[in-house]
Amino acid sequence: MTTLIVYATVEGQTEKVAQFIEALLIDLGENVQLVDTADLAEDLPFDRVERVILAGSVHERRHGAEFEAFLASNDVQLAAVPTLLLSVSLSAAFAEGEAEAQEYVEELCMRTGLQPDAVMLVPGAIRTKWYGAYEAQVLEFVVLRGHENVPADEEHEFTDWDTLADCVTQFTGTAAA
Repeated sequence: MTTLIVYATVEGQTEKVAQFIEALLIDLGENVQLVDTADLAEDLPFDRVERVILAGSVHERRHGAEFEAFLASNDVQLAAVPTLLLSVSLSAAFAEGEAEAQEYVEELCMRTGLQPDAVMLVPGAIRTKWYGAYEAQVLEFVVLRGHENVPADEEHEFTDWDTLADCVTQFTGTAAA
């Protein structure tokens, strides 16, 4: 049996999260299939899937359209196996943003019909090379307002890899090495 990891990324942090999970589970002796929703040209078979880990990034208060389309079109298959939803956002990086990050998940589930067995709000990253002038201003004056210790003009990763590993091993029932 296989753990299916399906992800959608914009700036690359969610892909990094998915690849981290893939490597972790392989190291623990699990069979893993990693799929980027951007690469899906046909239906994905679920016949040998034991569990699914879904990782989607949030931009402008929503998970990506390809990710949502995958969830909606595979709702029956996803309901038949245990699922872990990892919602990757900058909102999850700050205590005052956690409620908003949770709202992203609730709205995603409402739109797609997804009912995950477990959810983790994963703090994302700042990838300044991806930002235009408008995005840089939103980052500095909205997202990072009040967080002077995080420079808006540098790359910065907020993901807590140990917490992520603990969540995944708990969900899969595997023991960390």
